[in-house]
Amino acid sequence: MIIIGLTGILGSGKSTVAALLRQQGLEVIDLDALARDSLDWKETQDDIKRAFGPEYVIDGAVDVKKLRGVAFTKEHLRMLEAIIHPRIIQETRKRLDALERKGTPIVFIDHPLLFETGFYRRFDKIVVVTARMDTIGERLKKRGMDPDDIERRLSFQIPLEAKEKMADYLIDNNGTEDRLGEEVDGLLEKITKAEVL
Repeated sequence: MIIIGLTGILGSGKSTVAALLRQQGLEVIDLDALARDSLDWKETQDDIKRAFGPEYVIDGAVDVKKLRGVAFTKEHLRMLEAIIHPRIIQETRKRLDALERKGTPIVFIDHPLLFETGFYRRFDKIVVVTARMDTIGERLKKRGMDPDDIERRLSFQIPLEAKEKMADYLIDNNGTEDRLGEEVDGLLEKITKAEVL
């Protein structure tokens, strides 16, 4: 089984690419979704209470808005990552094992912080979804994100140009969704040829 990391930066279109891969019947494990799901797990909630305080878990639910407010300082972000990442890795391993037993030939792992966390070392190939920064900025504004919030979130990510240099494959997401679909088709063709040769 070939395991391919899929990454980019906030607003580059990684989630759209993941959706297009799923539409083609490919397996995609979304680590952002796993991180969100892990907030519902009792063990995670207990650790969040210990690390940040009981006010961050109310009536069996993590106050995500409150947690997000503190998690974008480097120290608090590292504390939160230390709670969530080991659980995500364990769950990802379980899912990969199940897919391998089924005979799944290719699995994509959608991870926004693939390089930042060192997780990229676990994959056979890396795909980076790229776009011009002005295009990314416009997308994020359309989502209703505040410019200061955009800048703060991007400051925690390796710049896109650096990620592009570390990629095995690039997907250009500067055009239409149809054009992006063509990019994804081209990527799958390249991966298929590379694995057959």
